Amino acid sequence: MADNQDDLAASKTEGFKVGEKKTLDEYNKLDADDEAMVRWKASLGLDAEQIGKPGDPHCIIKSLALRVKGRDDVTIDLSSSESLASLKDKPFTIKEGATFHIQVVFQVNGEVMSGLKYVQVVKRKGVRVSKDEEMLGSYAPNTTAKPVHTKDFQEEEAPSGMLARGHYKATSRFVDDDDKSHLLFEWSFDIAKDW
Repeated sequence: MADNQDDLAASKTEGFKVGEKKTLDEYNKLDADDEAMVRWKASLGLDAEQIGKPGDPHCIIKSLALRVKGRDDVTIDLSSSESLASLKDKPFTIKEGATFHIQVVFQVNGEVMSGLKYVQVVKRKGVRVSKDEEMLGSYAPNTTAKPVHTKDFQEEEAPSGMLARGHYKATSRFVDDDDKSHLLFEWSFDIAKDW
């Protein structure tokens, strides 16, 4: 996986400076006399009972799903080291030219997650064919009322044609504004003439 580390570096926006980190308590005290801000922060769940325990990872990526209209979702379980270890050896099939989108399910613990993004590099026969980034956003910690966050990626179309068909290897990384990696994993898929 070391070969992909440079490939998986998230792009930086020139001139963008990451804001100062604040604890939940600091966010709750910020603008405490502004009723509209208090309501807005409550709508984010900043004052609700959190489900994570001290010592839990800041962000837990639970699953990725390939969603195609009219077909059952292909869900990749990312919640355990055993399921992650088997991903490379169990490719799934995508029909050439199919329109699909990815959905990720994740949990945020402890503090606000700032600037979570997904970076993916796809290679075929050792040659990089694509690098994609998807900004997921910033999230409050999950609560008993909202135990997970769900984010749908933009719609994509699988490549088509005889040259596009074949086996692909992908490396994916979830990273935040501080360039902290929350999950790094390898997986594979096949593009075929039919499902």
